[in-house]
Amino acid sequence: MTIQHRVILDTDIGSDVDDLMALALLLGTPSVELVGVTTVYGDTALRARLAKRVLRMVGADVPVHAGILLPLSGRDVWWAGHEGALYEGLDSEPYDSDDAVQYLIDEVLAAPGEIDVIAIGPLTNIAAAINAEPRFAGAVRQLWVMGGDFADGTPEHNLQSDSLAAQIVFDSGIPVTITGLEVTRRIDIRKAALDRIEQSGALGSLIRAEIEQWWAFWNEEWNVPHDPITVLTLTDPQLFETSEAGHVVIGRGDSEGCSTYEPGQGQTRVVTTLDVEAVTERIVAGIIAGSAEGALR
Repeated sequence: MTIQHRVILDTDIGSDVDDLMALALLLGTPSVELVGVTTVYGDTALRARLAKRVLRMVGADVPVHAGILLPLSGRDVWWAGHEGALYEGLDSEPYDSDDAVQYLIDEVLAAPGEIDVIAIGPLTNIAAAINAEPRFAGAVRQLWVMGGDFADGTPEHNLQSDSLAAQIVFDSGIPVTITGLEVTRRIDIRKAALDRIEQSGALGSLIRAEIEQWWAFWNEEWNVPHDPITVLTLTDPQLFETSEAGHVVIGRGDSEGCSTYEPGQGQTRVVTTLDVEAVTERIVAGIIAGSAEGALR
């Protein structure tokens, strides 16, 4: 299949397992060239080592750059405590640099209008790139964000973790498609999917172990694949419906992390619905494809 999307994945991989699932899905999508991975929020070096290990497991030569550790808003970092626990020798895993923001700027400006950024963590790196380079916002093709809750206005982790960065991004003029909790929570991953994923090889087995670790953390037997759903809003848009373009406002203070969509002035579209059955199958099949050695072309 011809490459249709050149993508940088900006991720807080290592906490919620859905970041790992999103990375595998990208690797298993023939229409995507994964240009690079940037990490954000908390111990970004550990997150970078983890991402690099996963890529190496399937023979994918993709650069990984560690990004900003602390939110621009000054909010404390939430840390699950199990990040990297299932990976032996992770401390010695090399990655490419500790300057994800400069990497984002360099890659986007080298190919204006060609790079899509999928942001599945707090938006700190993206906001910092906007602040550091005035040309950045105009050169990104589009930004695909997992974040918010546009049904009842409750705070959502990614936007709440750095509400200042989120508002900078939504005010920047970058075309954004954002997928909120009211949409992602319509899908869950359960044991039958794990049984299929595990059969795909070493990475499939690791993904199963990571998913089960996340289930144990929450004392559940299912999880919501927020981030893989967000990947599919780029690669499989026919499976979704979105609002008209508008503006997103992020609450501060007592409403920190709450998101409000205002139609009209703005460049942000909110995903409003999805094909539950088709999206679920596409996620599982894509993860299986991405978990095979040599999956990335």
